[in-house]
Amino acid sequence: MKGLAAAIVMVCLWFSTQASIVLPNIFAHHMVLQQKQPVAIFGMAKPGEEVQVRFNGQTKKDRADAQGKWQVLLSPMRANAKGQTLEIRGENTILLNDVLIGEVWLCSGQSNMEFQMRKLAKIAAADQGGDFPKDAVKEASNPNIRLFLVRRKFLDKPDSTYAGWSIAQDSALRQFSAPGYFFAKTLQEKLGVPVGIISSAVSGSRIEPWIAAEAFQEEPYFNDKKVSGDPGKFFGSMIAPLAPYTLKGVLWYQGETNVFLKENIDYTYKFKTLIQSWRKQWNNKKLPFYFTQIAPFAYSVDEKGEERMARTVLPEFREAQDMLLKLPHTGRIVTTDLVDDVKDLHPINKWDVGKRLALQALKKTYGVQVEADGPTLSKIQHKGNKVIVHFQHADGLQTADGKPITGFEVATADGQYVSVPAQIVGRTVQIQQQTSAAIKNVRFAWDEAAQPNLVNAAGIPALPFRTDNPFKNIKLN
Repeated sequence: MKGLAAAIVMVCLWFSTQASIVLPNIFAHHMVLQQKQPVAIFGMAKPGEEVQVRFNGQTKKDRADAQGKWQVLLSPMRANAKGQTLEIRGENTILLNDVLIGEVWLCSGQSNMEFQMRKLAKIAAADQGGDFPKDAVKEASNPNIRLFLVRRKFLDKPDSTYAGWSIAQDSALRQFSAPGYFFAKTLQEKLGVPVGIISSAVSGSRIEPWIAAEAFQEEPYFNDKKVSGDPGKFFGSMIAPLAPYTLKGVLWYQGETNVFLKENIDYTYKFKTLIQSWRKQWNNKKLPFYFTQIAPFAYSVDEKGEERMARTVLPEFREAQDMLLKLPHTGRIVTTDLVDDVKDLHPINKWDVGKRLALQALKKTYGVQVEADGPTLSKIQHKGNKVIVHFQHADGLQTADGKPITGFEVATADGQYVSVPAQIVGRTVQIQQQTSAAIKNVRFAWDEAAQPNLVNAAGIPALPFRTDNPFKNIKLN
């Protein structure tokens, strides 16, 4: 929190020598305010100064406290794509123009979330599928999608030009998160309202810097554990200054760096701490969190071709990610089919990442009747000499390429897994026992490079699983 404290001092010095009312950088021309929720407008002023906020026919007032902080809550408003002026008046007046009302989301994580739109134009279209949006930046012309890119030095000083928000086009879009943009684009097209997307991501970052150091002290799991990784480094400068700007939800794409550290259950509790602490920061226990399951990559082999970890470290990490689905208002997308080269840590297909995250939001936040998940293990049934694997989200269960199912393995009492043929029967997959020994456990796509072909009618791949998950009975609530 040192960075945050220093930034607050800077803000205080700024307003003491400049204008009386000072706004955080998240408030700017072209911004989007969240519809159908009370909207927080906040900032700094001289202690005791009265601040008046006018917007959309509302007038709200507050008086700055002894530290100069003030905040008003605008009453819930309906979406409005017509730009309006937000007026904030005290000893000085600030006018923010072209303000829309719609849906506001925050996306965060490391390099695969930070992945910039400009990179798409440099890729040979022939190497991608027919839906490859190579010219997405050039073709962007929707003023109802607005972007805010959080820089690493977000709090250096207040921006008196109020230029942080931009329409999603040209240079602003070229620098922006591709998953974030395609999420916003899909959401805007489906809901028909303005969408504001905030990107706060740092390449190569572990999860720990995105969590306030004191938050670890509130999680019993870490009572006797030392947390490394520079806790709070990015939280203080790139997340805390955004709160309590009113959001609808959060998108998270991070974990590759923690996979290299061979983490599993530790990551579960770190991610739990992040979610709960961010919800506390925004004073919203129901704030949705939708995350991306880490994509296939050859983690087991280093640059010299030498083995550095087991090929199962990645699926074990995904299992740790999926434990967070035990928390309410969470969701996860699968990416096993979105990788062209398992030696590329930054797969190109970020448009489908954004679209799948949007499906999570559409179904679970907005109640739209769409399929958002791939076939997910429900239960295993032993019936005679067969093992029947039951799935949720299994309408139209099929293989994407029309070939036999790939990715299933079974183990008998000796614990050794072997690949086995499997057959789709309705909403289930059936495995015929190949030996007289009883099958004890089943696993699917349990390899870092696995790209299985089992999908549902929506074309979303089945989720990797193992029936001998040692952490499955842990309760996170």
